[in-house]
Amino acid sequence: MKHLLTVFSAGVLFAVGLGVSGMTNANKVIGFLNLAGDWDPSLAFVMVGAIGVHLLLFKFILRRESPIFGSHFQIPTDGKLDKRLVIGSLMFGVGWATGGFCPGPGMVSSVGLGSEALVFSVSMLGGMVLFQWLGGSPEPTATTAPVQ
Repeated sequence: MKHLLTVFSAGVLFAVGLGVSGMTNANKVIGFLNLAGDWDPSLAFVMVGAIGVHLLLFKFILRRESPIFGSHFQIPTDGKLDKRLVIGSLMFGVGWATGGFCPGPGMVSSVGLGSEALVFSVSMLGGMVLFQWLGGSPEPTATTAPVQ
């Protein structure tokens, strides 16, 4: 139960942060992605802040022998750049740029029952189901020992 409460709390914190930062506003995101037009750089501060916090906490957390709710850290070890990764990244970018939502903000925005966010989220989930139905992909490789 403690684990689920921690995960739930992290999700709520993430969702509130997305809302406060403006990342759930599709027009603001499209303005940020529109480098050729009237570019809105404000979300760059959100990204820099998030990356900075991540870098600081990631190094601190990895000093532990194991995660609080797990026996070992699961860090991806396969760093190869292949055709699937490039095509998937391009598809993600096109979906984000045309819809104005990335997955997290799209799901958070769906709570407000706005039609655009709902259509985006249902379509995204449908695409995930279709991908799995068509064969999906194996689980990514991860380390099974504590990271030093």
